[in-house]
Amino acid sequence: MIRKMNSPLWFLVPYVSLFFIFIVIPVLIAIGLSFTYFNTIQTPEFVGLRNYIELLTRDDVFMQNVLPNTIRFAFIVGPVGYMMSFTLAWMLAQISHRPRTIFAIILYSPSMTAGIAMAVVWTVLFSGNSTGYINSLLLQLQIIEAPLQFLTSPDYLMNIMIVVSLWGSMGVGFLAMMAGILNIDQTLYEAAYMDGMRNRWQEIFYITIPSMKPQMLFGAVMAVVGTFQVGAIGVALSGANPTPQNAGQLMVNHIEDFGFIRYLMGYASAISVVLLIMIYSISKVTFSLLGEKD
Repeated sequence: MIRKMNSPLWFLVPYVSLFFIFIVIPVLIAIGLSFTYFNTIQTPEFVGLRNYIELLTRDDVFMQNVLPNTIRFAFIVGPVGYMMSFTLAWMLAQISHRPRTIFAIILYSPSMTAGIAMAVVWTVLFSGNSTGYINSLLLQLQIIEAPLQFLTSPDYLMNIMIVVSLWGSMGVGFLAMMAGILNIDQTLYEAAYMDGMRNRWQEIFYITIPSMKPQMLFGAVMAVVGTFQVGAIGVALSGANPTPQNAGQLMVNHIEDFGFIRYLMGYASAISVVLLIMIYSISKVTFSLLGEKD
C-alpha cells in the first residue's frame, strides 16, 4: 500500500480537496441557486433567468448606485493601490535591511488590522460632531460653522471609503513585489549601466519590472480580487446597511442585504454570479497584460 502511494501527486490531494470543497462546490451551488427563488425556508423553486432580468432591468438601486459605486471604487483603489504597492516596495528596497523591515511591518500592518482600525481610528477621525478630529480642526480654523456629517453624507462617504481602502491596501501583493525586487540579480543593473543605461527610470522600466513579472501579476490579481470583494468598509463607517442613500453601497453589500437581511438567497446568488463574472473578466485582462507571452 505504501509503495502505491509514493507518487508526488499525492501531495496535491489536500489542496485539491480543499479547493473543491471550499471553492468549486460553493460556486456551483451559487450558480444553481441563481436560477431559483429560495428564501432559506422553502425548497428552491426554479425561475430560470428571472433573477438576472430583475437585477439588470428592475433593480434601480443596483443599476444606479451599486454597480457604478463598485466600478468607481474598484477602478480607483485597485490601480492606485497597485501603483502605491510597487512604488513603496521599490523605495524600501533601496535602503538597508533593518529599517526596511521596520517600515515594511508598519506599511503591512494596516492590511491585517484594517477592520479594527477602521472602526476605532477612522470613525473617530471623521466623527460627525465637534469631537471628531477633522471637524474639530476645521472649526478651529473657522473653515466651517457646523460639524460636517462625513460618514452619513453621500457627498463624502465614498471618498472616505477610498482613502481608508488605500490606507489598508499594502497587503500580500506589496510583500510579493518587495520580495521580487530584492531577488533581482544585481549584475543585470551593472551590465545595463555599462551598456549605456543612464538613470533610475530606465532601470525600473527595462530591468526591474521585466524581471519581476510574476510578482507584478500576483499583485495585480490580488488588487483586483480584493477591491471587488470589499464590502465592510462602507457599513462599518456609516453604521448601516444599506449605507445612507446607498452612497457607499457596493456589490458585496447588496449581496448581504438580499441574502442575510431579506433572505432572498436566489437573488443574492445571481448578484454573486455577476460579481464573479466581473472579477474573472478583469483578471483575464490582467493576465493578458502582465502574464508571460510564451
